[in-house]
Amino acid sequence: MFVSTWINLRNALFIVVLIGVGACSPARVLAPTPNIFGNGAYPDAEISQVNQTSLPRIFYMTDRLAEPQEQGVTYGTERSSRMVFGASSVSFGDDLDWAGLRAASGEIKRQEKIKLNVVQNREILKFDKTPIPFRVVNGEPVRTREAIASYTEKRAIFQNEIRKQMRLAGQNEVVIHVPGYNNSFEDGLYSLADIWHFSGRQGVPILYSWPAGAGGLFGYFKDRESGEFTIFHLKEFLTQLSEIPELEKIHIVAHSRGTDVITTALREMIIALRNQGKKPKDALKIANLVLAAPDLDFAVVRQRLIAEGFGAAIGQITVYMNRGDTALGLAQRLMAGQRFGRLTHNSLKEVDKEIFTQVKTVSFVNVDGVKGLTGHAYYRTNRNVLSDIAKIIRESARPGTAARPLTRIEGNFWNMPVGYPYNGAL
Repeated sequence: MFVSTWINLRNALFIVVLIGVGACSPARVLAPTPNIFGNGAYPDAEISQVNQTSLPRIFYMTDRLAEPQEQGVTYGTERSSRMVFGASSVSFGDDLDWAGLRAASGEIKRQEKIKLNVVQNREILKFDKTPIPFRVVNGEPVRTREAIASYTEKRAIFQNEIRKQMRLAGQNEVVIHVPGYNNSFEDGLYSLADIWHFSGRQGVPILYSWPAGAGGLFGYFKDRESGEFTIFHLKEFLTQLSEIPELEKIHIVAHSRGTDVITTALREMIIALRNQGKKPKDALKIANLVLAAPDLDFAVVRQRLIAEGFGAAIGQITVYMNRGDTALGLAQRLMAGQRFGRLTHNSLKEVDKEIFTQVKTVSFVNVDGVKGLTGHAYYRTNRNVLSDIAKIIRESARPGTAARPLTRIEGNFWNMPVGYPYNGAL
Protein backbone atom coordinates (compact mmCIF):
# COMPACT_ATOMS: atom_id res chain seq x y z
CA MET A 1 0.00 0.00 0.00
CA PHE A 2 2.76 2.45 0.96
CA VAL A 3 4.75 1.70 -2.21
CA SER A 4 1.67 2.18 -4.38
CA THR A 5 0.84 5.50 -2.71
CA TRP A 6 4.42 6.73 -3.11
CA ILE A 7 4.45 5.82 -6.82
CA ASN A 8 1.18 7.71 -7.35
CA LEU A 9 2.54 10.78 -5.56
CA ARG A 10 5.78 10.63 -7.52
CA ASN A 11 3.85 10.37 -10.78
CA ALA A 12 1.63 13.27 -9.77
CA LEU A 13 4.67 15.42 -9.01
CA PHE A 14 6.30 14.51 -12.31
CA ILE A 15 3.10 15.35 -14.20
CA VAL A 16 2.73 18.71 -12.48
CA VAL A 17 6.35 19.61 -13.22
CA LEU A 18 6.13 18.60 -16.88
CA ILE A 19 2.81 20.28 -17.54
CA GLY A 20 4.11 23.36 -15.77
CA VAL A 21 7.16 23.43 -18.02
CA GLY A 22 5.08 22.89 -21.14
CA ALA A 23 2.32 25.32 -20.31
CA CYS A 24 3.85 28.23 -18.49
CA SER A 25 7.35 28.70 -19.86
CA PRO A 26 7.40 32.49 -20.38
CA ALA A 27 7.06 33.42 -24.05
CA ARG A 28 9.26 36.48 -23.57
CA VAL A 29 10.73 36.19 -27.04
CA LEU A 30 8.63 36.77 -30.16
CA ALA A 31 7.48 33.52 -31.73
CA PRO A 32 9.10 32.26 -34.94
CA THR A 33 7.78 33.80 -38.15
CA PRO A 34 4.99 31.62 -39.60
CA ASN A 35 5.82 30.01 -42.91
CA ILE A 36 3.16 32.03 -44.73
CA PHE A 37 4.86 35.31 -43.79
CA GLY A 38 8.41 34.31 -44.76
CA ASN A 39 10.35 36.15 -47.45
CA GLY A 40 9.06 39.52 -46.29
CA ALA A 41 5.36 38.67 -46.68
CA TYR A 42 4.19 40.07 -43.32
CA PRO A 43 0.85 41.83 -44.15
CA ASP A 44 1.61 45.27 -42.69
CA ALA A 45 -0.33 47.13 -45.41
CA GLU A 46 -3.57 45.61 -44.07
CA ILE A 47 -2.96 46.76 -40.49
CA SER A 48 -4.58 49.95 -39.22
CA GLN A 49 -2.31 52.90 -38.50
CA VAL A 50 -2.95 52.75 -34.75
CA ASN A 51 -1.71 49.13 -34.64
CA GLN A 52 1.44 49.77 -36.66
CA THR A 53 3.59 50.08 -33.58
CA SER A 54 6.13 48.07 -31.62
CA LEU A 55 4.31 49.09 -28.41
CA PRO A 56 0.69 48.00 -28.97
CA ARG A 57 -2.03 47.64 -26.38
CA ILE A 58 -3.30 44.17 -25.53
CA PHE A 59 -6.61 44.33 -23.68
CA TYR A 60 -7.56 42.00 -20.86
CA MET A 61 -10.42 40.82 -18.69
CA THR A 62 -9.41 39.05 -15.50
CA ASP A 63 -10.73 37.79 -12.18
CA ARG A 64 -7.25 37.43 -10.72
CA LEU A 65 -6.63 39.41 -7.53
CA ALA A 66 -4.73 42.63 -8.25
CA GLU A 67 -1.22 43.16 -6.89
CA PRO A 68 -0.02 46.80 -6.90
CA GLN A 69 3.51 47.45 -8.16
CA GLU A 70 5.73 50.48 -8.72
CA GLN A 71 4.29 51.20 -12.17
CA GLY A 72 0.60 50.38 -12.34
CA VAL A 73 -0.68 46.98 -11.30
CA THR A 74 -0.27 43.29 -12.02
CA TYR A 75 -2.35 40.24 -11.13
CA GLY A 76 -1.40 37.18 -9.13
CA THR A 77 -2.78 33.67 -8.72
CA GLU A 78 -5.46 34.37 -6.12
CA ARG A 79 -9.12 34.73 -7.06
CA SER A 80 -11.08 37.97 -7.12
CA SER A 81 -14.85 38.26 -6.80
CA ARG A 82 -14.87 41.04 -9.38
CA MET A 83 -13.78 41.24 -13.01
CA VAL A 84 -11.36 43.93 -14.13
CA PHE A 85 -11.09 45.20 -17.71
CA GLY A 86 -7.86 46.89 -18.70
CA ALA A 87 -5.11 47.40 -21.26
CA SER A 88 -1.47 46.29 -21.21
CA SER A 89 1.29 48.00 -23.15
CA VAL A 90 3.50 45.23 -24.54
CA SER A 91 6.82 46.16 -26.15
CA PHE A 92 8.24 44.18 -29.07
CA GLY A 93 12.03 44.45 -28.79
CA ASP A 94 14.32 46.95 -27.09
CA ASP A 95 14.20 50.28 -28.95
CA LEU A 96 12.77 48.55 -32.03
CA ASP A 97 10.58 50.71 -34.27
CA TRP A 98 7.70 49.49 -36.43
CA ALA A 99 9.80 49.31 -39.58
CA GLY A 100 12.31 47.06 -37.83
CA LEU A 101 9.60 44.86 -36.34
CA ARG A 102 7.82 44.57 -39.67
CA ALA A 103 11.02 43.50 -41.40
CA ALA A 104 11.88 40.93 -38.70
CA SER A 105 8.32 39.56 -38.84
CA GLY A 106 8.90 38.52 -42.45
CA GLU A 107 12.16 36.66 -41.79
CA ILE A 108 12.18 32.89 -41.40
CA LYS A 109 15.78 33.05 -40.16
CA ARG A 110 15.63 36.04 -37.84
CA GLN A 111 18.92 37.76 -37.12
CA GLU A 112 18.18 38.60 -33.49
CA LYS A 113 15.71 37.51 -30.85
CA ILE A 114 12.96 40.06 -30.19
CA LYS A 115 12.13 40.33 -26.51
CA LEU A 116 8.55 40.84 -25.38
CA ASN A 117 8.01 42.89 -22.26
CA VAL A 118 4.93 44.12 -20.38
CA VAL A 119 5.62 47.81 -19.87
CA GLN A 120 2.47 48.69 -17.95
CA ASN A 121 -1.02 47.43 -17.10
CA ARG A 122 -3.77 50.05 -16.83
CA GLU A 123 -7.17 49.29 -15.36
CA ILE A 124 -10.05 50.79 -17.34
CA LEU A 125 -13.01 49.40 -15.45
CA LYS A 126 -13.75 47.41 -12.30
CA PHE A 127 -16.97 45.45 -12.33
CA ASP A 128 -19.10 44.88 -9.22
CA LYS A 129 -18.30 41.98 -6.94
CA THR A 130 -20.18 38.75 -7.44
CA PRO A 131 -22.61 37.44 -6.35
CA ILE A 132 -24.46 40.59 -7.41
CA PRO A 133 -26.87 41.75 -4.63
CA PHE A 134 -30.34 40.25 -4.90
CA ARG A 135 -33.57 39.66 -3.00
CA VAL A 136 -35.75 36.56 -3.03
CA VAL A 137 -39.23 37.34 -4.37
CA ASN A 138 -41.81 34.56 -4.55
CA GLY A 139 -39.04 32.03 -4.18
CA GLU A 140 -36.95 33.48 -7.02
CA PRO A 141 -33.76 35.56 -6.77
CA VAL A 142 -34.21 39.09 -8.14
CA ARG A 143 -31.35 41.56 -8.47
CA THR A 144 -31.85 44.86 -6.66
CA ARG A 145 -32.50 48.06 -8.63
CA GLU A 146 -29.19 49.49 -7.49
CA ALA A 147 -27.35 46.39 -8.65
CA ILE A 148 -29.07 46.46 -12.05
CA ALA A 149 -28.27 50.16 -12.52
CA SER A 150 -24.60 49.64 -11.63
CA TYR A 151 -24.32 46.59 -13.87
CA THR A 152 -25.92 48.41 -16.79
CA GLU A 153 -23.58 51.38 -16.40
CA LYS A 154 -20.44 49.26 -16.32
CA ARG A 155 -21.57 47.09 -19.22
CA ALA A 156 -22.06 50.24 -21.30
CA ILE A 157 -18.55 51.51 -20.46
CA PHE A 158 -17.01 48.17 -21.45
CA GLN A 159 -18.99 47.88 -24.68
CA ASN A 160 -18.24 51.48 -25.70
CA GLU A 161 -14.52 50.88 -25.23
CA ILE A 162 -14.67 47.80 -27.47
CA ARG A 163 -16.60 49.81 -30.06
CA LYS A 164 -13.90 52.48 -29.97
CA GLN A 165 -11.11 49.94 -30.38
CA MET A 166 -12.88 48.21 -33.29
CA ARG A 167 -13.19 51.56 -35.07
CA LEU A 168 -9.48 52.20 -34.57
CA ALA A 169 -8.62 48.70 -35.80
CA GLY A 170 -10.90 49.12 -38.80
CA GLN A 171 -12.42 45.67 -38.16
CA ASN A 172 -15.48 44.61 -36.17
CA GLU A 173 -13.75 41.55 -34.76
CA VAL A 174 -12.03 40.48 -31.56
CA VAL A 175 -9.39 37.81 -30.91
CA ILE A 176 -9.61 36.23 -27.44
CA HIS A 177 -7.00 34.03 -25.80
CA VAL A 178 -7.78 31.74 -22.85
CA PRO A 179 -4.49 30.30 -21.44
CA GLY A 180 -4.03 27.03 -19.60
CA TYR A 181 -2.73 25.66 -16.31
CA ASN A 182 0.10 27.35 -14.39
CA ASN A 183 0.15 30.42 -16.62
CA SER A 184 0.86 33.77 -15.02
CA PHE A 185 -0.95 36.91 -16.14
CA GLU A 186 2.11 37.97 -18.13
CA ASP A 187 2.42 34.53 -19.77
CA GLY A 188 -1.04 34.97 -21.23
CA LEU A 189 -0.23 38.44 -22.55
CA TYR A 190 2.91 37.18 -24.31
CA SER A 191 1.06 34.26 -25.89
CA LEU A 192 -1.71 36.52 -27.17
CA ALA A 193 0.87 39.02 -28.43
CA ASP A 194 2.39 36.21 -30.55
CA ILE A 195 -0.96 34.98 -31.88
CA TRP A 196 -2.39 38.42 -32.62
CA HIS A 197 0.80 39.79 -34.19
CA PHE A 198 1.22 36.78 -36.46
CA SER A 199 -2.43 36.82 -37.47
CA GLY A 200 -1.78 40.23 -39.01
CA ARG A 201 -3.02 42.12 -35.91
CA GLN A 202 -6.61 41.27 -36.77
CA GLY A 203 -9.29 43.15 -34.81
CA VAL A 204 -9.07 43.81 -31.05
CA PRO A 205 -6.91 41.43 -28.94
CA ILE A 206 -8.36 40.51 -25.53
CA LEU A 207 -6.78 38.18 -22.99
CA TYR A 208 -9.19 36.39 -20.67
CA SER A 209 -6.92 35.63 -17.71
CA TRP A 210 -8.32 33.32 -15.03
CA PRO A 211 -6.55 32.67 -11.67
CA ALA A 212 -4.10 29.96 -12.82
CA GLY A 213 -0.45 29.62 -11.85
CA ALA A 214 -0.65 28.16 -8.34
CA GLY A 215 2.40 25.96 -8.94
CA GLY A 216 3.73 23.30 -6.60
CA LEU A 217 2.77 19.66 -6.18
CA PHE A 218 -0.97 20.30 -5.87
CA GLY A 219 -1.08 23.40 -8.08
CA TYR A 220 -2.65 21.46 -10.94
CA PHE A 221 -5.69 20.63 -8.80
CA LYS A 222 -5.98 24.17 -7.40
CA ASP A 223 -5.88 25.55 -10.94
CA ARG A 224 -8.61 23.11 -12.01
CA GLU A 225 -10.87 24.49 -9.28
CA SER A 226 -9.95 28.06 -10.19
CA GLY A 227 -11.09 27.14 -13.70
CA GLU A 228 -14.48 26.23 -12.24
CA PHE A 229 -14.55 29.46 -10.21
CA THR A 230 -14.07 31.64 -13.30
CA ILE A 231 -16.95 30.20 -15.37
CA PHE A 232 -19.56 32.74 -14.23
CA HIS A 233 -17.26 35.66 -14.99
CA LEU A 234 -16.28 34.25 -18.37
CA LYS A 235 -19.93 33.87 -19.33
CA GLU A 236 -20.61 37.48 -18.30
CA PHE A 237 -17.66 38.66 -20.38
CA LEU A 238 -18.73 36.74 -23.49
CA THR A 239 -22.36 37.79 -23.09
CA GLN A 240 -21.51 41.49 -22.82
CA LEU A 241 -19.17 41.18 -25.78
CA SER A 242 -21.60 39.35 -28.05
CA GLU A 243 -24.35 41.88 -27.30
CA ILE A 244 -22.40 44.67 -29.04
CA PRO A 245 -24.42 45.15 -32.26
CA GLU A 246 -21.42 46.28 -34.31
CA LEU A 247 -19.34 43.23 -33.38
CA GLU A 248 -19.41 40.72 -36.22
CA LYS A 249 -16.91 37.99 -35.34
CA ILE A 250 -15.29 36.53 -32.24
CA HIS A 251 -12.20 34.34 -32.61
CA ILE A 252 -11.12 32.32 -29.55
CA VAL A 253 -7.81 30.50 -29.09
CA ALA A 254 -7.70 28.35 -25.94
CA HIS A 255 -4.84 26.18 -24.70
CA SER A 256 -4.56 23.16 -22.40
CA ARG A 257 -6.80 23.60 -19.30
CA GLY A 258 -8.11 26.78 -20.88
CA THR A 259 -9.99 24.57 -23.33
CA ASP A 260 -12.00 23.10 -20.47
CA VAL A 261 -12.71 26.58 -19.09
CA ILE A 262 -14.00 27.94 -22.40
CA THR A 263 -15.99 24.87 -23.47
CA THR A 264 -17.67 24.65 -20.06
CA ALA A 265 -18.70 28.32 -20.22
CA LEU A 266 -19.91 28.03 -23.82
CA ARG A 267 -21.83 24.83 -23.08
CA GLU A 268 -23.81 26.57 -20.33
CA MET A 269 -24.44 29.60 -22.56
CA ILE A 270 -25.60 27.41 -25.44
CA ILE A 271 -28.07 25.56 -23.22
CA ALA A 272 -29.45 28.85 -21.85
CA LEU A 273 -29.82 30.41 -25.32
CA ARG A 274 -31.66 27.38 -26.68
CA ASN A 275 -34.01 27.45 -23.69
CA GLN A 276 -34.73 31.09 -24.59
CA GLY A 277 -35.63 30.08 -28.14
CA LYS A 278 -32.52 31.74 -29.61
CA LYS A 279 -30.00 30.39 -32.10
CA PRO A 280 -26.67 30.15 -30.24
CA LYS A 281 -24.64 30.54 -33.43
CA ASP A 282 -26.24 33.91 -34.16
CA ALA A 283 -26.21 35.12 -30.56
CA LEU A 284 -22.64 34.11 -29.67
CA LYS A 285 -21.03 35.36 -32.93
CA ILE A 286 -18.12 32.93 -32.50
CA ALA A 287 -16.64 32.49 -35.96
CA ASN A 288 -13.71 30.34 -34.82
CA LEU A 289 -12.86 28.35 -31.72
CA VAL A 290 -9.35 26.90 -31.60
CA LEU A 291 -8.63 24.21 -28.98
CA ALA A 292 -4.87 23.72 -28.82
CA ALA A 293 -3.44 20.72 -26.91
CA PRO A 294 -6.76 20.36 -25.07
CA ASP A 295 -6.46 18.95 -21.57
CA LEU A 296 -9.93 17.48 -21.74
CA ASP A 297 -11.28 14.02 -21.03
CA PHE A 298 -12.21 12.46 -24.38
CA ALA A 299 -15.45 11.02 -23.01
CA VAL A 300 -16.49 14.49 -21.81
CA VAL A 301 -15.70 15.98 -25.23
CA ARG A 302 -17.79 13.26 -26.86
CA GLN A 303 -20.77 14.43 -24.84
CA ARG A 304 -20.21 18.17 -25.39
CA LEU A 305 -19.50 18.05 -29.11
CA ILE A 306 -22.01 15.40 -30.01
CA ALA A 307 -24.72 14.64 -27.46
CA GLU A 308 -25.39 18.31 -26.63
CA GLY A 309 -24.94 19.71 -30.13
CA PHE A 310 -22.09 22.01 -29.11
CA GLY A 311 -20.44 22.06 -32.54
CA ALA A 312 -23.50 23.44 -34.32
CA ALA A 313 -23.37 26.62 -32.21
CA ILE A 314 -19.88 27.65 -33.42
CA GLY A 315 -18.85 28.73 -36.91
CA GLN A 316 -15.76 26.51 -36.97
CA ILE A 317 -13.91 24.50 -34.34
CA THR A 318 -10.30 23.44 -34.86
CA VAL A 319 -8.68 20.95 -32.49
CA TYR A 320 -4.88 20.64 -32.57
CA MET A 321 -3.48 17.33 -31.33
CA ASN A 322 0.01 15.93 -30.90
CA ARG A 323 0.39 12.27 -30.05
CA GLY A 324 3.84 13.08 -28.62
CA ASP A 325 2.45 15.54 -26.05
CA THR A 326 4.25 14.18 -22.97
CA ALA A 327 2.55 16.57 -20.57
CA LEU A 328 -0.91 15.39 -21.57
CA GLY A 329 0.29 11.78 -21.61
CA LEU A 330 1.27 12.01 -17.97
CA ALA A 331 -1.88 13.96 -17.09
CA GLN A 332 -3.80 11.09 -18.64
CA ARG A 333 -2.18 8.69 -16.18
CA LEU A 334 -3.10 10.95 -13.28
CA MET A 335 -6.70 11.69 -14.33
CA ALA A 336 -7.41 8.18 -15.73
CA GLY A 337 -9.14 9.56 -18.82
CA GLN A 338 -7.99 9.75 -22.45
CA ARG A 339 -6.71 13.31 -23.01
CA PHE A 340 -8.28 14.85 -26.08
CA GLY A 341 -5.04 16.56 -27.10
CA ARG A 342 -3.28 13.20 -27.59
CA LEU A 343 -6.06 11.58 -29.58
CA THR A 344 -5.20 10.00 -32.92
CA HIS A 345 -7.48 8.81 -35.67
CA ASN A 346 -6.16 5.27 -35.30
CA SER A 347 -6.98 5.19 -31.58
CA LEU A 348 -10.69 5.75 -32.22
CA LYS A 349 -13.25 3.01 -32.48
CA GLU A 350 -15.22 2.85 -35.71
CA VAL A 351 -18.36 4.10 -33.98
CA ASP A 352 -16.47 7.19 -32.74
CA LYS A 353 -15.06 7.87 -36.20
CA GLU A 354 -18.54 7.75 -37.64
CA ILE A 355 -19.91 10.04 -34.92
CA PHE A 356 -17.18 12.68 -35.30
CA THR A 357 -17.52 12.64 -39.08
CA GLN A 358 -21.10 13.86 -38.65
CA VAL A 359 -19.92 17.04 -36.87
CA LYS A 360 -19.18 19.09 -39.97
CA THR A 361 -18.02 22.21 -38.13
CA VAL A 362 -15.21 20.45 -36.21
CA SER A 363 -11.76 19.60 -37.62
CA PHE A 364 -9.18 17.47 -35.83
CA VAL A 365 -5.62 18.30 -36.86
CA ASN A 366 -2.63 16.13 -36.01
CA VAL A 367 0.53 18.24 -35.82
CA ASP A 368 3.80 16.64 -36.99
CA GLY A 369 7.35 17.66 -36.10
CA VAL A 370 6.60 19.23 -32.71
CA LYS A 371 9.76 20.09 -30.76
CA GLY A 372 10.29 20.98 -27.12
CA LEU A 373 10.58 19.25 -23.76
CA THR A 374 6.92 18.24 -23.54
CA GLY A 375 5.46 19.01 -26.97
CA HIS A 376 2.66 20.95 -25.29
CA ALA A 377 3.14 24.64 -26.17
CA TYR A 378 3.40 24.25 -29.93
CA TYR A 379 0.43 26.52 -30.67
CA ARG A 380 2.66 29.56 -30.09
CA THR A 381 6.10 28.20 -31.03
CA ASN A 382 5.51 26.12 -34.17
CA ARG A 383 5.68 27.86 -37.58
CA ASN A 384 3.21 25.41 -39.12
CA VAL A 385 0.56 25.85 -36.43
CA LEU A 386 0.99 29.63 -36.33
CA SER A 387 0.47 29.65 -40.11
CA ASP A 388 -2.75 27.67 -39.76
CA ILE A 389 -4.09 29.84 -36.92
CA ALA A 390 -3.43 32.93 -39.04
CA LYS A 391 -5.38 31.41 -41.93
CA ILE A 392 -8.26 30.59 -39.59
CA ILE A 393 -8.47 34.03 -37.99
CA ARG A 394 -7.80 36.05 -41.14
CA GLU A 395 -9.93 34.08 -43.60
CA SER A 396 -12.01 31.56 -41.61
CA ALA A 397 -10.46 29.15 -44.12
CA ARG A 398 -11.63 25.54 -44.07
CA PRO A 399 -9.28 22.55 -44.06
CA GLY A 400 -8.66 20.92 -47.41
CA THR A 401 -9.07 24.19 -49.31
CA ALA A 402 -6.30 25.96 -51.22
CA ALA A 403 -5.86 28.32 -48.24
CA ARG A 404 -5.44 25.42 -45.77
CA PRO A 405 -3.97 22.44 -47.70
CA LEU A 406 -3.97 20.01 -44.80
CA THR A 407 -3.67 16.34 -45.67
CA ARG A 408 -6.90 14.45 -45.10
CA ILE A 409 -6.58 11.27 -43.05
CA GLU A 410 -10.25 10.34 -43.09
CA GLY A 411 -13.49 12.26 -42.58
CA ASN A 412 -12.72 15.43 -40.64
CA PHE A 413 -9.34 14.20 -39.37
CA TRP A 414 -6.36 15.95 -40.93
CA ASN A 415 -2.58 15.94 -40.76
CA MET A 416 -0.35 19.02 -40.71
CA PRO A 417 3.06 18.20 -42.23
CA VAL A 418 6.32 19.97 -41.47
CA GLY A 419 6.71 23.01 -43.72
CA TYR A 420 2.94 23.55 -43.93
CA PRO A 421 1.31 25.00 -45.98
CA TYR A 422 4.06 24.50 -48.53
CA ASN A 423 4.13 20.68 -48.35
CA GLY A 424 7.53 20.50 -46.68
CA ALA A 425 9.21 22.82 -49.17
CA LEU A 426 10.74 25.02 -46.46
